[in-house]
Amino acid sequence: MSTTLEAIRPIELAEVQEARKRIAGTIVRTPLIRLELGPDYPDIRLKLENLQPINAYKLRGAANAVAMLSESERKRGVWTISAGNAGQGVAYAARQASAPCTVVVIETAPKSKLERMRALRAKLIPVTYDAAWKALDERSFPGAEGTFVHPFDDHNFIAGHGTMGLEILEDAPDAKAVIASIGGGGLITGVGSAIKALKPDVRVWGVEPETAAPAALSFEKGSPQVFENFEQSFVDGAGGQSVFPRMWERMKPVVDGYLVVSLDETKRAMRLMAEKARIISEGAGALPVAAALTGKAGKGPIVAIVSGGNIDMKKFCELIGVCAA
Repeated sequence: MSTTLEAIRPIELAEVQEARKRIAGTIVRTPLIRLELGPDYPDIRLKLENLQPINAYKLRGAANAVAMLSESERKRGVWTISAGNAGQGVAYAARQASAPCTVVVIETAPKSKLERMRALRAKLIPVTYDAAWKALDERSFPGAEGTFVHPFDDHNFIAGHGTMGLEILEDAPDAKAVIASIGGGGLITGVGSAIKALKPDVRVWGVEPETAAPAALSFEKGSPQVFENFEQSFVDGAGGQSVFPRMWERMKPVVDGYLVVSLDETKRAMRLMAEKARIISEGAGALPVAAALTGKAGKGPIVAIVSGGNIDMKKFCELIGVCAA
């Protein structure tokens, strides 16, 4: 790899606050609501990032990263690698900046995500999951031109996600814990950095599906690990084959612990949110609720980040229809 990467450094609170001003005209300050389940359940609050213009949190990071590019970089265009949500975020921000956008997209991405990226005028290059993961590490791919915007290992991208942490603490100042799904690690690093800077006693938990849980394994082993039993599932926006060493270094100072939930628990969380709060969540967005319901993060108040709602409706109905009520 010929590109010299920027040294990893902490996400400073001032950077998050500046990002908040920078992206205010692009993103939505999403609501934080209580999931009403009764006294026998933890006190769970939902941070509804599924209500962003692209129905996913990735717009925060993408908007900040694209806004911080030089004029010449924007003119050359941007490209990213995505299972769908980061691609939508970068494409949305690029369209606002009048910059061409290419997305190297995992070929098994939900149809709804593919259609929305095309609607945002992104050029799509479908690839296998393995090819996408390799390209993420190498930061290059044949046919992808312009400025590369990494979908998680990018300081400005992560700072954009940190803006969510500011909103969480303003809207739930009594929060005892925050749970975020982990895919590449950018979401939890950004949110965790903001929260730890302002309220270090709030516990920050990451969650992954049992079929793809390298971060939990890395926490157990004390170093970045490859998840040998990786399986693709409907939880396409979280989990992975491995933890990138750079992202492990980013996560370590701001994440208190890692939880793993089953696919069945995730389906039940999707159904519960639909029934109790009329919220449509994709698999990755339901992981934090599933984790909160295990009780392992305490009785709350727990903020569960509903990171996205981009799922084909037919698939959503199939998933919540087969889970136990």
